[in-house]
Amino acid sequence: MLPVKRLAPLQTQRQAISREENTIPVSGEDLPLVLVVEDNSDVVSYLSACLEGHYRLEVAYDGQSGIEKGIERVPDLVISDVMMPRKDGFEVCLTLKSDTRTSHIPLVLLTAKADIESRLQGLEHGADVYLPKPFNKTELLVQLRRLLELRQRLQAHYLALAGASNAGELELGEKEENEFVLRIRRKVEEHLSDPGFSVDRLCREMAMSNSQLQRKLNALTGFAPNHFIRYIRMLDAQRLLKNTTLTVAEIAFQTGFEDPAYFTRAFKKEFGVTPTGYREG
Repeated sequence: MLPVKRLAPLQTQRQAISREENTIPVSGEDLPLVLVVEDNSDVVSYLSACLEGHYRLEVAYDGQSGIEKGIERVPDLVISDVMMPRKDGFEVCLTLKSDTRTSHIPLVLLTAKADIESRLQGLEHGADVYLPKPFNKTELLVQLRRLLELRQRLQAHYLALAGASNAGELELGEKEENEFVLRIRRKVEEHLSDPGFSVDRLCREMAMSNSQLQRKLNALTGFAPNHFIRYIRMLDAQRLLKNTTLTVAEIAFQTGFEDPAYFTRAFKKEFGVTPTGYREG
């Protein structure tokens, strides 16, 4: 439960956090990033102790800063208090869930109000989990782990959606995220034969920064943007290998590969079989 002992004042707490990014350092650069939106220094300190060794932690001390950091950093999870200055947790939740760049992020709301009406209000604003204060450390960690596990299970769905010939048959996942994956697939397909179509160009067409696209696409599919572009090219190559008499070299050029030998190596690495083996299989 939350500690009753008074901790250091807010200014002292803030000084302990990186002035550049407001990130509380915990070990492991590959750990999931949690954005905590909370104006109470005691709760920030307690959450830091709970999450240390499991997650990296970034802090925003009011709702408006939480929205800005959420869009800029695209964390893996957001934990937000409800009652805060500038914007409350409901506004944080609604804004992040309505923005294409952050709509996929699981969001936990914390509040001292435990009544059913408050819980329903939080869920209606898009919260994935609603925890009353004081909260239990074990329960918090279990809830966060389950949210990440659910997201990982959905990665197979979004990858299938990226290659589905009939996307209407795939009904899992959130509508916004399904539409995002389909939109980014279309962007790649529009430039399929262009070997110069890069991640930077994809970012511009999606109106996202490189880091925003990287974190969102990796969260949904497990693929970095350059891998996703190559994967869509490979899927079209599969179709051409099965449905046309084009040579492997012609298919390589048609799907944006300037070097047929590299195309063959990349195809085998992706699918475990050479283009010729796939056509004959």
